[in-house]
Amino acid sequence: MKKDDKAYWKMTLRLLGIILAVWIFVSLGLSIIFAQELNKINLGGYPLGFWFAQQGSIYTFIALIFIYAWIMNKIDRNFDVHEE
Repeated sequence: MKKDDKAYWKMTLRLLGIILAVWIFVSLGLSIIFAQELNKINLGGYPLGFWFAQQGSIYTFIALIFIYAWIMNKIDRNFDVHEE
């Protein structure tokens, strides 16, 4: 494996790890672990912990898909492996 290949995969795996960590934190942490504390705050008439469990984790997941694609395109361009 060339030096650029290793650097490319290192950046790709780092991005994937960060994306997965955020997803796990929101879907597991905010929806389950910290739900009791978040339920003291209301958002649109519903407890915030309930909102994260029902809607917030889905919105976060969709946002992470777009963020991943955007950053991955930048990484691909930096290493000249992008598609036109």
